[in-house]
Amino acid sequence: MRDSTVKPKPVEIRDLFDRIAPIYDQLNNWLSLGQHRVWKLMAVKWSAPRPGQIYLDVCCGSGDLAQLLASQVGATGQVYGIDFSPAQLAIAKAKVAQKYPPLPISWVEADALNLPFDDNYFDGATMGYGLRNVTDIPLCLKELYRVLKPDAKAAILDFHRPTQFAIGSFQQWYLENLVVPCARNFGLKEEYAYIIPSLERFPTGLEQVELAREAGFASATHYPIAAGMMGVLVLSKA
Repeated sequence: MRDSTVKPKPVEIRDLFDRIAPIYDQLNNWLSLGQHRVWKLMAVKWSAPRPGQIYLDVCCGSGDLAQLLASQVGATGQVYGIDFSPAQLAIAKAKVAQKYPPLPISWVEADALNLPFDDNYFDGATMGYGLRNVTDIPLCLKELYRVLKPDAKAAILDFHRPTQFAIGSFQQWYLENLVVPCARNFGLKEEYAYIIPSLERFPTGLEQVELAREAGFASATHYPIAAGMMGVLVLSKA
């Protein structure tokens, strides 16, 4: 098992997500029993999008959250989906290419630690399974704060370390005995084994709240979901 104290380099993370892109949606659906759709809907609801607004989806991956945001901001709004994995962005673009009417989404290859947008630009934001994978969480939160307008909300969905021992043990068993063996069938054992050390390094919900406040957010609340194995960090900018 990879040493959980050793952080991978940004290029290693980008290459990892490029490699898993072709089966990313399929495995997410199987391994969550379809529940990832519910969790993403929750994140979008907490980010409070309204028609005509401009929203950002950071680390957009294959584009699920961006599509959900687009359905809320409507034709008069705009969504930007950013990711540093070109393979994930290609899949996101392909998924919406044939939709009619066209969704108001712009796909941008960019780094979550250096967002290519002006200060106070977005009405709100989402982030799904990205915060755990950036190499500098405080900087990522500061960048998100910078590009949000005053009073904007953001919702960050990711894995969460359960506080209850039994649930934490189940999560570990699930990752080691279901997720990794399933990924092995696609030749991606090491790529999905990465989840375990990344989760061990990931700040707890309370630690995420503190980091968000240090980044400048006026309010921050972490909501455990899925028996505490997932969580949504909900932020508000003053």
